[in-house]
Amino acid sequence: MPTTISITPFLTFEHQAEQAAKLYTAIFGGKIIDVTHYGDGAPRPKGSVMTVTFELLGQRYVALNGGPYFKFSEGFSLSVNCATQAEIDNYWGKLADGGEEGPCGWLKDRFGLSWQVVPANIGELLSKPAAMQAMMTMKKLIIADLVAAH
Repeated sequence: MPTTISITPFLTFEHQAEQAAKLYTAIFGGKIIDVTHYGDGAPRPKGSVMTVTFELLGQRYVALNGGPYFKFSEGFSLSVNCATQAEIDNYWGKLADGGEEGPCGWLKDRFGLSWQVVPANIGELLSKPAAMQAMMTMKKLIIADLVAAH
């Protein structure tokens, strides 16, 4: 197998790729690496943003403005593993702003992308049925409540 292979998540937005990349890089301290634009004969207006390549915590992503044909679903999400409740509160608040809170630590951001904002040790915490039951009643996860139920 070649050692130069990499896997890059490719996120398709209607027309908000650049806004999403700017939000995500601001939240996670990442950077925008490249922006490309549609040219003549393209399915989107000439000069409009086509792709934005950005990096979050060492992982590269590409965001595409692909039009209204593609929609995000809960079948794909990005998971933010947090060490503390303060981290959960911070990322939950920023990602949920303008979006939609869901159950069990899941949310959709303002662009419709699904996120899981969870304690880094979520697997260990949920090894007890009482902790799983406690999580099922939460939107944003509260580590102390999961620990108490564990």
